[in-house]
Amino acid sequence: MKKKTIALISILITIVFITIYYFTNGFDFIKYYDSDFDIVTYHSNNDKDNDGIDDQTDILISALNYVNTEPEYKSKYYASGYPDDEYGVCTDVLAFAMLNSGYNLQEMVNEDIINHPEEYDIDIIDKNIDFRRVKNLIVFFQNNYQPLTIDENDYTKWQAGDIVVIKKHVGIVSDIRNKDGIPYLIHNNGNGNYVQNIMNRYNIVGHYRLDLTI
Repeated sequence: MKKKTIALISILITIVFITIYYFTNGFDFIKYYDSDFDIVTYHSNNDKDNDGIDDQTDILISALNYVNTEPEYKSKYYASGYPDDEYGVCTDVLAFAMLNSGYNLQEMVNEDIINHPEEYDIDIIDKNIDFRRVKNLIVFFQNNYQPLTIDENDYTKWQAGDIVVIKKHVGIVSDIRNKDGIPYLIHNNGNGNYVQNIMNRYNIVGHYRLDLTI
């Protein structure tokens, strides 16, 4: 009888743990992909770094490679701009994904700030940190890339490797989707889970694809 009670308690604890994990981390037992919804996976015609991988796919792979290093969330200043240790913030997922695909976000944002200073709320320009601030990225992408739908339920319009800008957060669209077709988000929000089914939890203010310039 005692063994049965212990076994029952263990089962209940497991159920509670899975339930908590599901609701706090957007966990799905079954993951879906473009082919499950007859969505044609988008591939860019560009290959910025000439590595044989198109930009869209390169950004996806680079984002995943970066978060696989499990950077600990911590806001720090780096003289080189890009973090060179085990720490990072949400914007670094985007910065490293682009850098390893041939796009230096640090230089690109700095150039846009210099060209359009009146559009940025910056007192002193500092290229080593400006590109790691979400508020600056919102302006940068609005200035340089064609906006796409911000309705996550319009799931056919979202492609892996797309850039998602949220009011105080950024991430990259994953190639994994949930049962409703809504893609997961590759990001770093400090909870130790880097690819999550949480797109519908955020107030998305921007959705961009590097191919689509204004």
